[in-house]
Amino acid sequence: MAGFRSLARQVRDPGCDPALRRYSLRKCLERFAPYGHRATWDHLCRRHGFGPQDRDPDPARLVAALDELEEARAVWLAYERRFAERRRREKHLGLRRPGAVDDWHRRTWGGNGVARCADPSVHPDVPLAEALRRLIAALEARPGARCPVCYGRWFEWRPEAVREPWCGPVCGGCGVVVPAPALTAEALSAARRPRGQRAAGAAGADRSAPGVDRELAAVG
Repeated sequence: MAGFRSLARQVRDPGCDPALRRYSLRKCLERFAPYGHRATWDHLCRRHGFGPQDRDPDPARLVAALDELEEARAVWLAYERRFAERRRREKHLGLRRPGAVDDWHRRTWGGNGVARCADPSVHPDVPLAEALRRLIAALEARPGARCPVCYGRWFEWRPEAVREPWCGPVCGGCGVVVPAPALTAEALSAARRPRGQRAAGAAGADRSAPGVDRELAAVG
């Protein structure tokens, strides 16, 4: 079975048929697809201007899509190296019981679906690498009340997605299933409440802190 780098070489090979280069890019997503296979493919097609079913796409667009995917993969692999080094240090010190972030990371090793989107047609509009940088920063910081990718504050719990870690709080803005360790207990509790109760709670929060949305909008 060809690995990611071997498939990437085929995508860039001008001697290959465009259909084969497209096929190789699609196969790359079986090795690394941050939003899940279908959502990542939809994201790349939209950003780089070729159709999901296009069998003869412009090779330059395929290479541009691969460049984006490779940059995101480099971001994630760097995080995995830091994660592995930290766990080795902790085990050396006798800290062998993993925390919530460690338990979540164990189920996403390799980065496939690390920022899975519940709906393949709804995903962040920023480059893949930027979405992962934001997500990683949130995982390495204290839990927050907003989506680490788009800074949205609306979440809907998806209990029907029973395969961990894909179930959980889905951001109403960018569609990412946000890792539970990245959110506060209050945000997770709000995501589990019926939509009407969540709206009432958010309205109360807005009255108590009217400048929060404007500040975050300026940051985003």
